[in-house]
Amino acid sequence: MIYVLKRKHIACAVTLILLVAAFYIFTTGGYMKSVFSNLKTNDWGLSYRASGEKPVGNADSEFLRQYNAFYTAPTDEKYIYLTFDAGYENGATEQILDALKKHNAKAAFFLVGNYIEKNPELVKRMCNEGHIVANHTYSHPDMSKISSQEKFKEELTRLEDLYKQTTGQEMPKYYRPPQGKFSEENLKMASEMGYKTFFWSLAYVDWLDKQQPTKDEAFSKLLTRIHPGAVVLLHSTSRTNGEILDELLSRWEEMGYTFRSINEIS
Repeated sequence: MIYVLKRKHIACAVTLILLVAAFYIFTTGGYMKSVFSNLKTNDWGLSYRASGEKPVGNADSEFLRQYNAFYTAPTDEKYIYLTFDAGYENGATEQILDALKKHNAKAAFFLVGNYIEKNPELVKRMCNEGHIVANHTYSHPDMSKISSQEKFKEELTRLEDLYKQTTGQEMPKYYRPPQGKFSEENLKMASEMGYKTFFWSLAYVDWLDKQQPTKDEAFSKLLTRIHPGAVVLLHSTSRTNGEILDELLSRWEEMGYTFRSINEIS
């Protein structure tokens, strides 16, 4: 009888300890860390809630921050951080730069090697007008499949070298994984190279050259989903973006937003 009671007491004690530990982990955020440190996908993704609210990423801000990575700015102020991805040039970038200049909005352009090689004058214009030219890798591979630190580093340093040859300047240490494909190890390697990794909290399907969205389709996403601290991803290859950007920036300004540069996010 005494042996049975001891076993029951031990079982109760173990159960109580486990419950207390689970409660502590959950309330201190350890639960969220354990979930997000074992990512089930290599693709950046967002879940939108109510209009005007920040979306939820498939990795949370706290997890990303330990690797100097961000998808939104930690602010409730109505600030927008404009970013553009470009793998090639098709004539829309000058319109985009004109609109940014008109609104005194500084953006970050995440470029690949092909773009810098073929469009050095546009790259120089971006720099001269105060925009950030950032690292989108040299050849735009699926970086989540690269586990070698040497190969990962090569993709970024090749672009750094090309940028310096083109502009005479050192490339700012901001990185965006092509197609938003990443791994936790990638985030760590980028951070060890001194880079901040930037995902996004607002984007829409603007990259399909033969299926460009209409103005109304673009505004239905970009106006309703804007939120404080938004890191906006647009593609400078989009004819629609070139045509609407001036009006889009005006509409956001009318909503009380102002534009900031990603170098102000920390």
